[in-house]
Amino acid sequence: MYSPIQDGIDKSVRSSQYSEVQPPRSLAGLVHCFWELKTITELLDDFHYHALPDACVNILFNQVDTDIAGVTALRTKAEVLNLGKSFHYVGIQFYPGVWQGKQEKIFDSYVGTPYLGSLPLIQVSKNIKDLNFNSKLSALSDLVEWFLKEELIKYNALTAGILEQLDRIHTVADMARIAKLSPRQLQRELKRITGFSPHDFLKVLRVQQSFRRHYLELYADQSHYIHSFRKVTGYTPAKYTAKFDV
Repeated sequence: MYSPIQDGIDKSVRSSQYSEVQPPRSLAGLVHCFWELKTITELLDDFHYHALPDACVNILFNQVDTDIAGVTALRTKAEVLNLGKSFHYVGIQFYPGVWQGKQEKIFDSYVGTPYLGSLPLIQVSKNIKDLNFNSKLSALSDLVEWFLKEELIKYNALTAGILEQLDRIHTVADMARIAKLSPRQLQRELKRITGFSPHDFLKVLRVQQSFRRHYLELYADQSHYIHSFRKVTGYTPAKYTAKFDV
């Protein structure tokens, strides 16, 4: 199954901690992971988090200021987020295509303002604020169940099929064939479900795969690989792995 890597954390920063926990089996086709990112002690300098596109949608909770929360997703380029010297975030990462909420309500950059939407994000954030990460998981799972009931998330056969057959997909035409749609139908459906064109969707998934696979299994040659990787991440592969934990 598709498994995006964690976002870029500079190797020089030793006072931050990132954790992931797999969801209960009943939510496995919907949720990739529950995650936490926090400082262990206050940092001397602002922390710059290198967020990578992965086609997933996240529910984000700021556990320092529980009024700040949101639905987030990046598109085709990495974003550098200044989280300051002290922070504590937890979140839910959904597989591509699972989130059914309005695409225009999704943050594609830093979330730093109070949540004003209708989802119960603030109440959940306040309820879990003083719990350790493992103790927060039950409430996060309950929220996912609520999303299911409200039809804000659902298993998506189109994107799930693409992710399951990703090793066989080299072009948008391959994707359309595996999805059993015409290229035009695929364009329309994938855009509606994920906000991505098939070309951009494949570009992001390919870069994510390249962290776990040899690039020649995914790209025509090294030049194509480096160009695609740099366009999405902002770095060449060598400079990225030298700077960030992968």
